[in-house]
Amino acid sequence: MKAKTLRAIHRDLGYLYVGLIISFAFSGILMNHRESWHPDKYVIEAKAIEVSLPKNKHSIDDAYVEKLAASLNVDDKLKRHMFRKGELRMSFENTEISIDAKTGKGEVISFIKTPLISQTMTLHKNTSNWWIYYSDIFGISLIVIAITGMLMITHGKYTFKKRGWKLAVAGVVVPVLFLLCFV
Repeated sequence: MKAKTLRAIHRDLGYLYVGLIISFAFSGILMNHRESWHPDKYVIEAKAIEVSLPKNKHSIDDAYVEKLAASLNVDDKLKRHMFRKGELRMSFENTEISIDAKTGKGEVISFIKTPLISQTMTLHKNTSNWWIYYSDIFGISLIVIAITGMLMITHGKYTFKKRGWKLAVAGVVVPVLFLLCFV
């Protein structure tokens, strides 16, 4: 393929996906830090609670959780509940409840979705079929953008053959080292 054609493909795909590239990059940075803070929501109220949980944690089902939430004045749609690190954790659309399984002490946290940030982060988490296919096309396009970027400069000291391959290798070495050392 000629350099002019590669440039055109690279340019047009870049223009087509510039908004999505920025959105994914922005939300990806936020998601990297979601264990430290919740960028997609902010707390409007947190209150301490103390309840008596059943000794048998297998008896804690959706019906029990919904009844418990109602007794705590939580009128919200249940998403899921689980035991994690000795706590009963209940997630609702706009509320989270955590209760220590031994002491019964816990907290009810009410929050509101952060405008724009929450919607942007949904792009990374969305699992609807059409979005998955669109994201797959986007991923393939990013591969094409990378390859055309490597091949479109054919003359001079900054070509892929003369200089670019060294940077590309460095770009691959860092994630490989991370995988080998930390995963």
